[in-house]
Amino acid sequence: MDKNTATSVFESLASGIRLDAYRLLVRVGPEGLVAGEIASALAIAPTNLSFHLKALTQANLLQATQEGRFQRYRANMGLMQELIAYLTEECCAGHPEQCALPCDTPLCAGADAVPAPIKSSEAAIR
Repeated sequence: MDKNTATSVFESLASGIRLDAYRLLVRVGPEGLVAGEIASALAIAPTNLSFHLKALTQANLLQATQEGRFQRYRANMGLMQELIAYLTEECCAGHPEQCALPCDTPLCAGADAVPAPIKSSEAAIR
């Protein structure tokens, strides 16, 4: 990943609605959701959501697949993993094994970790 791609990803996620939509799609996994399901889960008008989904898709954060009259959206987890790798590639002067992550972070949380509380908009999809 290069600096311009990383900047584009961050700019795309700089909206609360876009961040909520991306996190929702990460949570539901590879099956994704159609736009109407995303709009319902986030309690946002479909016309407003359409603008945000387009921006996320243009930044390659989402992949859209045509299903009849609907578009199914899925989070591009590969891109997010590339972003994390880009951000941490020079950790501890290029020796990431020296960088200890606190154990309460999601990256190293074990099966005993307590999940974060669910917001009311997130509860609708679970």
